[in-house]
Amino acid sequence: MRKIFLALLTGLFLFTNPTSIAQAGFFTDTKSEIIQNIQESSAKKYIRRALEKQTKYASKHDYTGLFNLYAQDFVNTDGFTKDVYFTLIKDTWTSYPDITYTTEIRDITVNGDTASAEVYETSLATSTQLNEGITLYGELHSYSNGVYYFKKIKGKWLISGEKVYKEKSFLKYGDTRFINMDLISPEKVTPNEYYTASLKIDLPENAFAIASIGKDEITYPQEQAEEVFRRMPEDNILERMFYANKNGKNEYNVASIGVSKSEQITPEKIRVYIAGLAFIMTRVNVEDEVKDAPKDK
Repeated sequence: MRKIFLALLTGLFLFTNPTSIAQAGFFTDTKSEIIQNIQESSAKKYIRRALEKQTKYASKHDYTGLFNLYAQDFVNTDGFTKDVYFTLIKDTWTSYPDITYTTEIRDITVNGDTASAEVYETSLATSTQLNEGITLYGELHSYSNGVYYFKKIKGKWLISGEKVYKEKSFLKYGDTRFINMDLISPEKVTPNEYYTASLKIDLPENAFAIASIGKDEITYPQEQAEEVFRRMPEDNILERMFYANKNGKNEYNVASIGVSKSEQITPEKIRVYIAGLAFIMTRVNVEDEVKDAPKDK
């Protein structure tokens, strides 16, 4: 009854107030704004639910469920179409059968029938590696910041694109799981620009390491660059300078690390053995700031 009373009261105000005609435009605008806010709130709710489903389906390796969340014309900023993108997802699930994902939604922006969602994502998996007859237990940790783009198709919000701003993965086997190390590269460079990648390792006193730093363009199928291993310098910092490709292809810097340790067996005998392996991958986005700048329509 109270709702009816308030509705009648509002109607009386509109029709008895002398300035109601002048205020009609204000109330019309307010009504439109309220409707728009309701629609945006509904869209954000659906997009949030879609991202929650995405995380659930990916962690359960539900290919069909995940596939149906993406628009058919999906393409990410690495140039991967939906088919290529999902081929890579299946390859990842095959390589890491227990991989799980988390997604933290930072912000959602809706603009009509398009939207974007800023996210922070992580993934975790285990792996084993056989080296010199010894099985090494490994862990994969990945982190990324990026944005998913959505568009409304036949009343349903679907993922239409993806851009990763920052991405880093650590795959550590054996004792390297307990050693602090990092690969530092610029998040963004321009085509034909020189840049430096730095590998830093906190090595224990009884350990030494060899390592390489390479650069791969993000393409499909992936082309592996030749690795050149060097012993880590005394300060345990290895640097390498690269020349960003001129084609505007995003790149990965990849560090490969082998750690050996020594132990005294007898006063005359020292045993040297492979203690662990590690791989660090970090993304470098290659962008032409003028060419890739948003254009006024």
